[in-house]
Amino acid sequence: MRRRAAATRPRRRAAPAAAGAPPERLQKLLARAGLASRREVEAWIRAGRLSVNGTPATLGTRAHTGDQVRLDGRLVRAPAAAGGAHVFVCHRSPGEELAAAIARLPRRAGRRFIAVSPMPRVDGGLELVTSNGALAESLQRRVHVLTSEFGVRVRGELGETQLTGVLGGELDSGAQVTVSSCEAAGGEGANRWYTVSVRGASGKEVRQLFERQGALVSRVLRTQLGPVVLERTLGRGQARELGPEELRELLSAAAAEAEGPHAGG
Repeated sequence: MRRRAAATRPRRRAAPAAAGAPPERLQKLLARAGLASRREVEAWIRAGRLSVNGTPATLGTRAHTGDQVRLDGRLVRAPAAAGGAHVFVCHRSPGEELAAAIARLPRRAGRRFIAVSPMPRVDGGLELVTSNGALAESLQRRVHVLTSEFGVRVRGELGETQLTGVLGGELDSGAQVTVSSCEAAGGEGANRWYTVSVRGASGKEVRQLFERQGALVSRVLRTQLGPVVLERTLGRGQARELGPEELRELLSAAAAEAEGPHAGG
């Protein structure tokens, strides 16, 4: 008996992205993914701007990361951004092109990386990069609420008036940033290092804080971005991947800071 010709194989249905995992409240899901704070999501729900799988969301709506969540009719991709995303901490040397640092990352993690709040080329230290565009956009939108730490090398010691000026947090544009501390951290010869903790400032703005006080700045190194720390064991030119728990902590920290007393400041 002749065998029948092989029939066209039906397309395999994709398994639900969160099969077996319990759904989460929509507010928590979107906040954990870094899309917005829980308060913001609740405001969107009350305004009727969110839907899940075509159904208008309510304050009690629960969803999986694989569900179709839409904001004002547009598909929101942030909930799935944390799952399977590759995020790396790079220790970039001052003067090195960021592209050179990225080129050393493993190919398995992707071919196109996006930096979150990159440092100026002349400076360096901690660079946070990811191969996930949605996650990069989400983190970039939230980085202004995170507290970061920088090492700043200047010529000579700063006087009390200069230190007070740095702590004042005024930028060239007249805008203010929150500087929680600025402390001497040693140095060699005529150079002195200062460790500054500031909320929501870029490396360029940190340089401004010192130069506005007449300080001659030769180097700015970022050593911490939110909960992500540049460990001493990570040498220049090296990189490491954030673990799932570290990524969740970073996203949660951004959402928590946005909801805190400084929100909107």
